[in-house]
Amino acid sequence: MKITRIYITGFMGSGKSTLGPIVANTIGWNSYDIDSEIEKRTGMKVTEIFKSKGEKFFRELESSILDEHSKELEVVVSLGGGTIAYNNNFDIIKKTGVLVYLKSSPEKIFLRLKHKTDRPLFQTFDNLILSDEEALQKIKRLLSEREKYYRNADIIIDIDGISVGRTVDRLVRELKKKFQIVN
Repeated sequence: MKITRIYITGFMGSGKSTLGPIVANTIGWNSYDIDSEIEKRTGMKVTEIFKSKGEKFFRELESSILDEHSKELEVVVSLGGGTIAYNNNFDIIKKTGVLVYLKSSPEKIFLRLKHKTDRPLFQTFDNLILSDEEALQKIKRLLSEREKYYRNADIIIDIDGISVGRTVDRLVRELKKKFQIVN
């Protein structure tokens, strides 16, 4: 089967924004990061959007950008961590391309995100920072809610303990083995 779109999903901090452009460069395609595009279009950071305009606004803009890229050819799209779980995004992704899930344990995700201040996950609605235990529980809850989407990915790559380079190599090998990449 020939493919012309690859969508990369996974929890925040799983490396989607890092891997997307590298994979795209490796196969000679364009690359887009939905969160970065939202920030460019609004002139605001994702955390600011959640605080000032709300999640509904963010998710609608996210869906609109996904829809735009679902019509492009030869593109790797790095999704936001929750993109697949909102609106009809999952259906669009599955109908128009290959879904890759960068899988990581809740504990590894927590360690990667623990010192990041630009993630809405670790803040409450009144801007308090969650305790380590509260943050880990929130990661586990969100992973559990999204698992029904994640487990339906066409390719699942366990990224715990694997370098970016090895992850890219493994992913490109899997893509070439399972699909014809048009370029």
